[in-house]
Amino acid sequence: MNTAVTHRVIALAGVYQSAELVVQIAWDGRADPAALEASLESLFKFDARDYLEVYGGPTGLKLGLRTLKAVFNRQQLPHALERTRYVVNLMFLEKRLRKTPQCAQELDRRLHEAARQLEHFPATHINTISRLGQIYQETISTLGPRIIVNGDPALLNNPDNASRIRAVLLAGIRAAVLWHQAGGNRWRMMLERTAMLAEIDSLLAAV
Repeated sequence: MNTAVTHRVIALAGVYQSAELVVQIAWDGRADPAALEASLESLFKFDARDYLEVYGGPTGLKLGLRTLKAVFNRQQLPHALERTRYVVNLMFLEKRLRKTPQCAQELDRRLHEAARQLEHFPATHINTISRLGQIYQETISTLGPRIIVNGDPALLNNPDNASRIRAVLLAGIRAAVLWHQAGGNRWRMMLERTAMLAEIDSLLAAV
């Protein structure tokens, strides 16, 4: 096992999992329960011992790993352009966040405050999701161009769905932070494609 490549796979799968969840919510009004729970809980894993623990193990990343594998294998997925745009935008906003220390500190403070709410409501409870959505609006959304989400207008206009999308995008920023910390970049995605596919298969085998 190449630990560095494994870390990059986990982080990138986390980004793609968030993008896939956005697609699900925006077009179907649903979200894979295990993936949603793992992605939202990742926002509160402040002292995780390793990358995989951020998602509670490979099972929590199954959706992201499968999506990433399909992308690497150039499979035709529904809403492919939208998903790619979400991933690119999340990477861009994470870079903006790194260059805006004040916003990063405020985001960290507010997530620690929100973590106290977990004593009363789980990460997937609408109260927690609404708070995470608000945090996204008041921090990440101020950094640059907002991510335009495509989907069914009736679903997008539902306040609960809007909150879920923002909360999932916030989880995508968390994963993008991990991607940067693991040394991830566009060149590595191309040069390490074969190695990353092998790591994806290894992680999926453990699900």
